[in-house]
Amino acid sequence: MLDDLTHTPKTNEALHAQPATRSDQSAPAFLQLTDVLTERRFAVRIDPDDSSLALNSLMAKYVKRCSVKAYLVENRMTPASANALTSIQEYLYHLSDFGALQGPVHGVAFRQHDQFLASEEPPTVARVIADGTPIRVIDIAIDRNAVGYELNWKGFHRRRWDKNPAAHTRFILEAIEAQNAPEETRRIMNLESQADKIQFIRAIAQRIWHSDFESYSRFSGAKLRYKTGDETVANIQAGRGGICSEKVQALKFLTDAYGLESEYILVGPEIPNRPPEDTLRQLLETFDFSFSKRHMRYWQHLAVLYHLDDPLLVDATNGNIPFLFEQGTNATKYLDYDQKISLPVKMALVPENFYYHQASQQLAQDLYYAMEHFIPEIDLVQVFDNELGLYIDDQLLVAPIVYKTEAEYDDINSDYVQACDAQGLECSITQSWTLDSQLGDELQRRNPIAAQAIQESEEHLLARYQHFEGEGHSAGLALIGLSPRQA
Repeated sequence: MLDDLTHTPKTNEALHAQPATRSDQSAPAFLQLTDVLTERRFAVRIDPDDSSLALNSLMAKYVKRCSVKAYLVENRMTPASANALTSIQEYLYHLSDFGALQGPVHGVAFRQHDQFLASEEPPTVARVIADGTPIRVIDIAIDRNAVGYELNWKGFHRRRWDKNPAAHTRFILEAIEAQNAPEETRRIMNLESQADKIQFIRAIAQRIWHSDFESYSRFSGAKLRYKTGDETVANIQAGRGGICSEKVQALKFLTDAYGLESEYILVGPEIPNRPPEDTLRQLLETFDFSFSKRHMRYWQHLAVLYHLDDPLLVDATNGNIPFLFEQGTNATKYLDYDQKISLPVKMALVPENFYYHQASQQLAQDLYYAMEHFIPEIDLVQVFDNELGLYIDDQLLVAPIVYKTEAEYDDINSDYVQACDAQGLECSITQSWTLDSQLGDELQRRNPIAAQAIQESEEHLLARYQHFEGEGHSAGLALIGLSPRQA
């Protein structure tokens, strides 16, 4: 109830406008924390007497030392809040290699009504009417603008695995069972040989590759702007998917849990030379992307390199990127600058050559951290700037179009029609958000989960777009058939 209530502007006004009075002391009390950078938010019902505690005491009792499972059992918070709390704990506290919460992250600040809170200061309590019932709310914003790239990735992956080991193991087991007999599955799960390790990775990678290449999950369902590895695994289990970097992180997350050593590989189109790591690092520090389009090609895509007896290079993202699973010298040909080869790719309309590069793992990890934490419009960047749209498979690209005027829509429509006509491709461009076309009907028959999610994405995508670009826009859909028209 509180989660839904406090997402509305009207309620936020109420939180600021109605301080709790002495007569409200018997009303239920809630602590709500919102991370400003990611907009992840949780609310938990606290003991009534604790509403007068100082900030540091509230954080210790209800954030760091709490039991999320107990909160759920006692009906103190919703499952959505529980997921957000797990993330917010990781924003506020360092992690051990085993995923345990340690000391506070330096630079984190807390605010109420644009005023900073001291740790020894009791926060303000506001009175809110929820479904006709008065409640008390301590509403606090988490400000991490002074925090750098703070994450122990080993501990992070361990913590996320331990959050739901049964589901993660089931994902792996189902992937292996789909390709192997029961006795082979047991051996592969135990990683008894190098061949077993290779088959283990292949089965997981192929399951991830076959999942939807999509951004519709950013605007429907949980509406996460950017998913972590475990969140992507859960999304795939629900019949959805992710974009390239999310899928790569999901693969590494799962195989890290089994002790398989690997590293992220930077990938991009038409960039055969070594990555300019100092320049890329500067981009992650300044976020000044002016005149840096060519440099940013180096992290337009990612893959994973496994360090087995022989190197194993895996690209399991799809979106019409071929399934790449190369071992030994076949893998090193993609990485060695003396013999570097590219992977021919045509995700949608433009053929490209993808080049694979080893680089600093700190750089790759910080790129992931930046996408989740420091780029507020990351959901829109992937859809519009990177031209990934909402959904890509071997037959169809679905992309949103956003416009203000009829003339602007006509220009967009003309550009799409010309591009498709040049390649003999069918397209359907609509001013309204609809799949009511032959291409849309085919998608609804072929992939009803994706079609439904795309239909549900309009409201949130348009709201996010107008948050950054201003009000007054309308949204439609462009559907492009990726197979040439029949004569």
